[in-house]
Amino acid sequence: MPAYEILVVDDELGIRNLLKTVLKAEGYTVRTAENGQEAVDTVRESLPDLILCDIKMPVKDGIEALREIREISEDVLVVMLTAHGTIDTAIQAMKLGARDYLRKPFDVEELKAKIQRELDHADLRRTTRYYQEEAGLKYGLDRIVGQDPKMAPIYDLIRTVAPTRSTILIRGESGTGKELIAGAIHYLSPRRNKPFVKVNCAAISEDLLESELFGHEKGAFTGAIRSNEGKFVMADGGSILLDEVSEMSAKLQAKLLRVLQEREVDKVGGREPVKVDVRVMATTNRNLEDFIKRGDFREDLFYRLNVVAIEFPPLRERKSDISMLVSHFVDKYNKEMNKRITGISKEVESLLWKCDWPGNVRQLENVIERAVVLARNSVIGVDDLPQELRDTSPDRLVQNGNSTRVGMTVGEMERDLIFRTLETVGDNRTKAADMLGISIRTLRNKLNEYREAGFEWPRKVDG
Repeated sequence: MPAYEILVVDDELGIRNLLKTVLKAEGYTVRTAENGQEAVDTVRESLPDLILCDIKMPVKDGIEALREIREISEDVLVVMLTAHGTIDTAIQAMKLGARDYLRKPFDVEELKAKIQRELDHADLRRTTRYYQEEAGLKYGLDRIVGQDPKMAPIYDLIRTVAPTRSTILIRGESGTGKELIAGAIHYLSPRRNKPFVKVNCAAISEDLLESELFGHEKGAFTGAIRSNEGKFVMADGGSILLDEVSEMSAKLQAKLLRVLQEREVDKVGGREPVKVDVRVMATTNRNLEDFIKRGDFREDLFYRLNVVAIEFPPLRERKSDISMLVSHFVDKYNKEMNKRITGISKEVESLLWKCDWPGNVRQLENVIERAVVLARNSVIGVDDLPQELRDTSPDRLVQNGNSTRVGMTVGEMERDLIFRTLETVGDNRTKAADMLGISIRTLRNKLNEYREAGFEWPRKVDG
């Protein structure tokens, strides 16, 4: 048990001594005060974890003491001790911020259980606040690195729409950082203390995605051994991010449209719809207008999602941010790997500027992470970069970020690009699919095609 400190406030010496003995036996540190004024003075000196405070006392009663203690701290737990005939006063104390009250004469076991319950609740609140603050640091607006002029209107738009409940569609190539925009909107909004739930629509099969998003009842289908509330219900009061929403099937698009229109979800196998209050954000790296023309995406859903559209530019269109991003990633991986890299050489900086970064910021981060791992000196040099960036021979178009050679067929170019991307990300197929702008299913199908044609992966990439 942590060394919690409890302040006992009561004008009766016998009560103070009894509580001190009982609580010390439970492992608590105990201080005492004989009236409300002494309690307030004690709290000003050092904040306890919990206060047991009598209501009727001389000099300053428990109600007045509670008011002043609340001005000192909103977080300290206060449980009032009340004698017969002062229940109404105890209820008044709870309206002022007391957590609970206990009647005199009290049962010792009930007292211990109530104190433990309140301290457990306080621990949970502290843990929740910690993770909320961590999430705020991770997803706050300052986590979007960039000062290119193209970023200024995006920052302004984020600040403008964050306080609203409007649906947001974030568009941009894979790897640009669309999830960071969604996170910043959530943590700048009044929903910041509620859940921020993310779902990768491209990484989950249709049947599983339906259950994952909308939930299911026990026995709704084979294998449903327990009920699942679904991501929309989990996000109630907060926000949900539908990553790569274009990958949703027509059936799921229809169900999503109903959620947006009716603010309720239909569980698989459920009898009644469940009301939800969720702010919906979606990302896509596709041209949804083309999808609509082909009949692959519902036009009515598009307009529901596209209430506010945010276009995130690719890295090749904001190259002035490369230096800032490199510094950010060097600092990040220095801390993670306990390294002391001070920066990059001028030759490396030149090569990074020449690259068109088809994988955008995510690709740049992978390059810098790899360089920090491999660097033998304090400054990252050309030899620390991947081969496709180092190779400057005439038959390579390094500036396009791939190994295109004159005379290659389109199919060969595609296969080579996929293999080199897999090599760059250490065979992490989810990362590779993101960098290539395709779904993980498409990547798997391509690799199967290559295998059938006699081109195995993994294999050593030439050059």
